[in-house]
Amino acid sequence: MPKKILLVVANPAVSTTLGWPVGFWAAEMVHPWHAFTEVGYEVTLASPKGGKVDLDALSDPRDASGYSAHDILSMGFLSTPRLAALLDTTVPIASVTAADFDAIVVAGGQSPMFTFRGDAALARLFLDFHGLGKPAAALCHGTCLLLDLKRDDGTALIAGKTMTGFANVEEDYADHVVGQKVMPFRIEDEARALGANFVRAGAFAPFAIRDGNLVTGQQQNSGAPVARLVIEMLGR
Repeated sequence: MPKKILLVVANPAVSTTLGWPVGFWAAEMVHPWHAFTEVGYEVTLASPKGGKVDLDALSDPRDASGYSAHDILSMGFLSTPRLAALLDTTVPIASVTAADFDAIVVAGGQSPMFTFRGDAALARLFLDFHGLGKPAAALCHGTCLLLDLKRDDGTALIAGKTMTGFANVEEDYADHVVGQKVMPFRIEDEARALGANFVRAGAFAPFAIRDGNLVTGQQQNSGAPVARLVIEMLGR
């Protein structure tokens, strides 16, 4: 039987800091999806609410800005009708359980920073995977969901854990480009305050790290490294 991966993306939202529509980052879903399907895994796309999901505009290789024009994997996914249609029918996380899958991977983008924290169902599902010893992965701004997770004794899940996520140096770059504060909080600062050993590679360099069965990726260029660590844990 093929390994089964639950790949979670955020539902559309509106940035409370900038007032524009936000979604998930294309490469953070497509690159892991490609890595997993390439080795024969079965991937289910899910979101907290289910249904149609939207890309962050800058992550769309077709966007007029050209910011992600280099991302030919995402271009291929979005240009293939049967694959693009998967973004219209994501599975709601309330309809799945950790017992149904071998691993969970949570993609980032801008929307997670406004929708993931306080989502009890998403938190519970991720903790279920982690508690069962299954690969539990998150990348980029998707790692914000880790900030509220607690162990059974009430301590922070990431206390004493080595992890990464969208780093302060990358937030500094985004704020500079936009000309104002983009995100309502910073993952690196909050993770360190909770006792995590937050590490990173260079700004926007592909980077992922594993601590036990927790896998984290730094930013949008880290989807494939995250997938490789999960594949290494599960085998083929």
